[in-house]
Amino acid sequence: MTKPIPDKAEIALEYPDKLYVGTFERSSRFEAHLDPTGIALILERPGADDVRKSIHMHINFGLFADIVRELAATVGRIPREDVMHRDQLAQAAAELHKALADNPAGKPK
Repeated sequence: MTKPIPDKAEIALEYPDKLYVGTFERSSRFEAHLDPTGIALILERPGADDVRKSIHMHINFGLFADIVRELAATVGRIPREDVMHRDQLAQAAAELHKALADNPAGKPK
């Protein structure tokens, strides 16, 4: 199941001889879920062949945990007056923490 993207995502994929850049905005959709080894993220922009695009990412849990730690270490870069985004991130982190605590290992939910 995909959900509308409420804000914006920008991606860049760089190779030695190529650069791919894409933007996914409110007309796009996303899917994110956990599987047995990590997180899966899909961003999709529907439409005709000349505008349609998607990215599919899978990040193992260890790397994702390190990413979250790096985000925590740089949270000071979000301006204090940006209360809305700070609150969104805090609420999402709290929901993930609660879900992990409420669902011990090995218990399907």
